Amino acid sequence: MSRMAAAFQGAGIEELVARAKAAADGYVNDAVRSDLLNVGVYVLAAGAADDQTPHAEDEVYYTVRGRARFRCEGEDHSVGPGSLLFVRAGADHRFHDIAEELVLVVFWAPPHVE
Repeated sequence: MSRMAAAFQGAGIEELVARAKAAADGYVNDAVRSDLLNVGVYVLAAGAADDQTPHAEDEVYYTVRGRARFRCEGEDHSVGPGSLLFVRAGADHRFHDIAEELVLVVFWAPPHVE
């Protein structure tokens, strides 16, 4: 069943980062949510392993801070502050060689369900 989203939602990045760090998987999925989109925050420590698997939703990652490499469908890309990455639904992808704590804002469409 659909629920109408509030006309405005807001969240502070540092509060979301703290919540993500406290979560077992380093992720919070409820920063902003509507019927068509949701936004989360994903934090990976330097040297961490990103063990995510492909998702049924399109994703956009925005790198707030940190440095790493990103592999999508076998191609590697550098990631740093300000990087914007799109991943189509079902694509195999993950972050690796995380040199500095990575803070990512993740946009999902349609909304990701955990």
